[in-house]
Amino acid sequence: MAQVLAIVPAAGLDAVIVAVELALESGSPSGRVSVEHVVNVLGRLTAPATPQSAETALQIVTPPLANTARYDSLRGQEVDHA
Repeated sequence: MAQVLAIVPAAGLDAVIVAVELALESGSPSGRVSVEHVVNVLGRLTAPATPQSAETALQIVTPPLANTARYDSLRGQEVDHA
């Protein structure tokens, strides 16, 4: 309990309460929740949202090719793919 309370100054009381409640809801079958679980839930709650897509002006000039012979030559040895 003391370790969870130690998180309050950095994360805020409301965020810690929500994280504890969520951790208790999804807790272990024994009903015990570790401070690591609370910190994990808190981290997921406060993580910035990932962008849906990244726009760019870059264009592919040469499309990628699956050329296994080139990769084999880079290895410096013959490989039989059969």
